[in-house]
Amino acid sequence: MRPEPTRRSVVTGLAAGALVVGFDPLTRSWAGDGPLRNVPPLDGRLTVDPAARSAAADDFGHLVHRHPLAVLEPGSVQDVAVMLRFCRKHRILVAARGQGHATFGQAQVSAGLIIDMGTLRDIRVRDNHVGDNSVAVQAGARWSEVLRATVPNGLAPPVLTDYLELSVGGTLSAGGLGGSTHQHGAQVDNVLELEVVTGAGERTVCSPTRRPDLFHAVLAGLGQCAIITQATIRLLPAPATVRHYQLFYPSVAALTADQRRVVRDGRFPFVQGQALPPAEGAREWRYLLEAVAFPRRSTPPDDDALLGDLNFERGTQVIDDLPYLDFLDRLAPTVELLKSIGEWARPHPWWNVLLPDSVVDEFVTSVMADLTPADIGASGVILVYPLRRAKLHLPLLRAPNEPLVFLFALLKTASPGALPAADMLDANLDLYRRARSLGGFQYPVGSIPLTGKDWRVHFGSAWPAFAAAKRRYDPAVILAPGQGVFR
Repeated sequence: MRPEPTRRSVVTGLAAGALVVGFDPLTRSWAGDGPLRNVPPLDGRLTVDPAARSAAADDFGHLVHRHPLAVLEPGSVQDVAVMLRFCRKHRILVAARGQGHATFGQAQVSAGLIIDMGTLRDIRVRDNHVGDNSVAVQAGARWSEVLRATVPNGLAPPVLTDYLELSVGGTLSAGGLGGSTHQHGAQVDNVLELEVVTGAGERTVCSPTRRPDLFHAVLAGLGQCAIITQATIRLLPAPATVRHYQLFYPSVAALTADQRRVVRDGRFPFVQGQALPPAEGAREWRYLLEAVAFPRRSTPPDDDALLGDLNFERGTQVIDDLPYLDFLDRLAPTVELLKSIGEWARPHPWWNVLLPDSVVDEFVTSVMADLTPADIGASGVILVYPLRRAKLHLPLLRAPNEPLVFLFALLKTASPGALPAADMLDANLDLYRRARSLGGFQYPVGSIPLTGKDWRVHFGSAWPAFAAAKRRYDPAVILAPGQGVFR
């Protein structure tokens, strides 16, 4: 553990001649004649600088803009606890922000405090009392940083998101799905222990056996009951290389039939799928099954054994051997390209649902029949891939109750020439209602405008325990208002 620094008040960003002090709960504004004199001493920095506040009022979605009153860059976990106690006392709303990759203002707050978790990013690979191979990660660390710490030791987290530059705290607050979820569950299913600060400002540790109600209310809990400050995550042996398969299909049904086969027999540790836009001059979407095999000791995977019974379009497959880290970070070149051409900075009205296996072929086929490239934008991505329901154990990560469920995601970009972002949002809500009527659940990282009633329906049987945890651990109802869950 790092020694605790000397505690002090550091408040920056004050305009000349316009000194600002503590929050006035009556006027809900900062006012007074001294530099935030009511704020307790801190190890880090509290800023009211307009540039910092504007940055915190935006996210990857570029759809919602809520301006906070101040931004905290904590110098320690204790800063988070101190400011949450202060904000609870004065009824100031608070949101924790990781990498700002939310798409619909989930980590924003109007006239409140943003806690920028990026300053809390320590990583320690260790053997300890909660697991033989684990890593203790502060919430502001990115998954790419976790891998750089674990892979040299021959270890890696069991489940990783496709984009590695997300914060650990951010994905654990939502769930964390990836291509290995069918074997290892979501990222939240691989957490051994959490350190959190509750909405009441209590810094505490929880696990499946220690304060389990809090543990289960935080993982996939959308930041409603506590802010994750550290997670202990189990690790598995990491291969040096992988064999990467890209197999192509003419229809949704052909793709999902093979996905079901390989997920049920477990031949691939990684399975995903995509819909690909029609080639120039063509009208039909094509479909991709993406899979990975690990070598066994020095023996490479047997392609014939792995692919022989699959019904992809023969002669179109692409097979590569890649270093493990290169495979995991395969999106990095695409992200740099999207940034260079401006697509990364455009609005992203994403739509993500988990569908029952029994309806996925008909539903996805009907959606794709009406979908045009303009509906998802020039850099839009469409995902279709299966998860095993039995591997999803956390109560707040809601999913259909069938042996297989499918993630269906329309990761839209409001590119020039595509539909306007507002029209994409309207389409998201209509499509969500269709999916919900068929037993689907939102995977809550997208841009679907829901009411409080919608959230109660979403959480269903888990709602009473979730609401009780909210009352117990965030009694002033100050945490994560941008999610819109508890209004």
